[in-house]
Amino acid sequence: QVQLVESGGGSVEAGGSLRVSCTISGSTDSSYCMGWFRQAPGKEREGVAIIDRNGGNLHYGDSVKGRFTISQDTYKNTLTLYLQMISLKPEDTAMYYCAADPSWGGGYCRSSTDFRYRGQGTQVTVSS
Repeated sequence: QVQLVESGGGSVEAGGSLRVSCTISGSTDSSYCMGWFRQAPGKEREGVAIIDRNGGNLHYGDSVKGRFTISQDTYKNTLTLYLQMISLKPEDTAMYYCAADPSWGGGYCRSSTDFRYRGQGTQVTVSS
């Protein structure tokens, strides 16, 4: 089992920055792949970013490339996943979910929208 708890998020004006965090605990094998996806009301889930525990499998959704950065940090056996967001746009408004998944063989990570485990989500609202 894997537990994920998001924090951060909130409201910001367009062009601003925000960072969301997620602490991940539980099975390390089951959370080899880590990432974020988002979902806005009435829209489908959208993969935002992926990283694995070795810092590989780095991938960003086309709509956030160059603006969002995913990273991870381990301190005192606690792994925290971050998503730094800059140059935010109103279309970035959504519920952001932290998610984790086992590797699908050969160290491969699938889309974050399909990850097995996810947190409760944290709201990001960007006003124009």
